[in-house]
Amino acid sequence: MLHRTLSGIPLENHYGPDDVRAAEPPPGEFPFTRGIHHTMYRGRLWTMRQFSGFATPEETNRRYRYLLGQGQTGLSVAFDLPTLMGLDADHANALGEVGKCGVSICSLADMETLFDGIPLAQASVSMTINSPAAILWAMYLVVAEKQGAAWEALNGTLQNDILKEYIAQKEFIYPPRPSMRLVTDTIEFAARQTPRYNPVSISGYHIREAGSTAAQELAFTLRDGVEYVEWALARGLAIDEFAPRLSFFFNSHSDFFEEIAKFRAARRIWARLMRDRYGARDERSTRLRFHAQTAGCSLTWQQPNNNVVRTATQALAAVLGGCQSLHTNSLDEAYALPSEQAVTLALRTQQILAHETGAPLVADPLGGSYFLESLTGQLEAQALDYIQRIDGMGGMIAAIERGFPQSEIAQASYRYQQEVERGERLIVGVNAFTHEEPEPIEILQIDRAAEEAQVARLRALRLSRKNDAVESALNQLRKTAEGGGNTMPALLDCVRAYATLGEMCNVLRACFGVWVEQAVL
Repeated sequence: MLHRTLSGIPLENHYGPDDVRAAEPPPGEFPFTRGIHHTMYRGRLWTMRQFSGFATPEETNRRYRYLLGQGQTGLSVAFDLPTLMGLDADHANALGEVGKCGVSICSLADMETLFDGIPLAQASVSMTINSPAAILWAMYLVVAEKQGAAWEALNGTLQNDILKEYIAQKEFIYPPRPSMRLVTDTIEFAARQTPRYNPVSISGYHIREAGSTAAQELAFTLRDGVEYVEWALARGLAIDEFAPRLSFFFNSHSDFFEEIAKFRAARRIWARLMRDRYGARDERSTRLRFHAQTAGCSLTWQQPNNNVVRTATQALAAVLGGCQSLHTNSLDEAYALPSEQAVTLALRTQQILAHETGAPLVADPLGGSYFLESLTGQLEAQALDYIQRIDGMGGMIAAIERGFPQSEIAQASYRYQQEVERGERLIVGVNAFTHEEPEPIEILQIDRAAEEAQVARLRALRLSRKNDAVESALNQLRKTAEGGGNTMPALLDCVRAYATLGEMCNVLRACFGVWVEQAVL
């Protein structure tokens, strides 16, 4: 039987004082290994932000209202695959996918429906969108504008992390460098127009879901963050002008202590990078804030009720690791989008951790553990080695173009699968403690009628809007994209004219081209 973490770190039988370095400063003090706030959850609980979206904007709006009524404290929008790829619902490549893995959003009209009755000046809203992120964010901003909400008051996060798409998730449209321009446009615009909104959530979650180790997730995520910092600095922004609003998104996997150590190491590395490499002087620039989601890739369709236990332990690791917000997966997600019953149980898991376990009452309660401190140091060392190697390649874009992170993840995923198939790693219900009888569970089915309704809504919009204004706004977007200006003002004007997502993305496709990944073996 293996005695190594999921990252391959060998485990001793026990740990003692010789296995750790000097004690870390208390929570709230640089380099924030033990947490970014002195009181942590005594001062404020993490945000309970369940990722949700399906079918039409109307149906998703009803789910949001339900979750808020059940005690959820933040919204997180899941978009369907056509939206993620910048396609309207009536595009030929969208057929059969509309509303299946998230909500379909084609225009400002859909975004208005999605947030109907939800005051954006008071709601914390996260949106998981990447290649077309600037467009969906523009729609969100215009809805807020129409509600009378000042942009300065808006609070939430735009995922907008295009680098991890090339590394792991593969939902990209344009080549890396023009895509980075769009991300930098949003960072610049946010720094000056939406000072409380996070324009990028630098995401290790999808890197881990693709099969990386914890150390690779840590390293590639932080190095992606470095890349965004350097592009913003090259744009002329000062480090303390934008760095306080950069946020992170990590996976909370099954190796309980390794995950806690990963979160602690992430804060320590980022704090030192911001201060020592980039000269940040505002302490907020050095505080790594992160959202966590329990590991979707750990969920099994076999014995799905086991997923409740997996999610609970993974969520506890995120809390003990000091997350700022958390999504807990539902037991049925290996089959489909969560049913109402399953998503309620997932939310109750967070509420029990918050109010019944005592876990939030002490900041970094495991700090000082010889084992945990040793793991934190070893993960930090592995991550810094990767970061130095990527620096030597000329940065993350150069590393992506040569396939380095993709290859490292593929190899790690293959090694893990071999261990499972050899029985060296046991997965309860999969290669250990199995039984033949399936466990019946309720499944959420997305009816084809949702796609038909969305297509009809889109076609009606094209007939009712002022198409001369749409064409004028799209022409201005084309000129801006071909030039060197920030695209956000032009995108906002397109959105206000009710140009569709596909129309705006097509303009940018014509200007920037599309990206075809080269296979790495």
